[in-house]
Amino acid sequence: MRSGKLGRVKVARGFCYKPRMSIGRTTGPQAVPDYINYDLWCGPAPLTPPRRNNPKFGPVHYDWHWFWAYGGGDLGNQGIHQVDICRWLLGEPKLAPFVLSVGGRLGYVDDAETPNTMVLYQGYAKAPLVFEVRGLPKNKDAQAAGWEKNMDAYRDVRIGCVIECEGGSVVVPSYTDALVYDKDGKLLRKFETKDRELAGRLGLAAGSGDHHGNWIAAIRSRKPSLLTAPILEGHISSALCHTANISYRVGTRRQPGEIKEALQDNKLLAEAYDRMAAHLDANGVDVTKDLVTLGVPLRLDPNKERFIGNDAANRLLKREYRPPFVVPEEV
Repeated sequence: MRSGKLGRVKVARGFCYKPRMSIGRTTGPQAVPDYINYDLWCGPAPLTPPRRNNPKFGPVHYDWHWFWAYGGGDLGNQGIHQVDICRWLLGEPKLAPFVLSVGGRLGYVDDAETPNTMVLYQGYAKAPLVFEVRGLPKNKDAQAAGWEKNMDAYRDVRIGCVIECEGGSVVVPSYTDALVYDKDGKLLRKFETKDRELAGRLGLAAGSGDHHGNWIAAIRSRKPSLLTAPILEGHISSALCHTANISYRVGTRRQPGEIKEALQDNKLLAEAYDRMAAHLDANGVDVTKDLVTLGVPLRLDPNKERFIGNDAANRLLKREYRPPFVVPEEV
């Protein structure tokens, strides 16, 4: 891509089409098991009883992803990995100067807060990054047939990336493969990592790279050079997820006609939204009643990492830390 063989990049698309069923309703605050130090578990987050009770993980673990006090939904859970890869391929070293998100928690009602369906647009100057999150399966019938095997796909990608260029495209359907096509859809080349040891060293194969071990080793040695990836790279990609979530969180629920009107000048986002709306309709979601949230279009200073002219959005850039878990302003 960077050699120019595929021409100018037009758009980097990322996808997280991953089955996420309802976590259900609880009758109230849930008791924390006595083997969990809940004060330490919450850290800087509010020390409030959990409102979830996963049959496998209990009332504390895993489903925290779907609550704003701890997580960023599937965008910040699974999606961060594909956002990261999109940014590598775009070659962008900073945050995008514009972001807008559309979505909601749709198709069921439960105690969770974060969206299970979402489209976001990160407006880089050279080429935008468009990312999609879908937790529901293909359609209403698929909900009964089994979600895991019946998810949507874009160019055979469920969890991955598609980079569209003037002269072709690069499809990244997994952590170990990349397929290069010409503009007529002919496969030009396939990059793949079959060697498990090599994949592990590169952090490519799912589960084969000891990322936590690498992180702990770097901390103990006090040598940032040991890190598989520089911390700034992780920060930028993670922050792309956060800024998109902030656009959503300061947005408002709107009728579909209002959303289409608001997106009409952004063809890429409008097209992705139309496909999202069709996906919701196939799952029996009436978006005239279960309204989708239209995020606020936000301008951002990539150097200062602050939003321009939106105090409500800037307040969400940092949480209110709960003592003693306070990150100082200066270290």
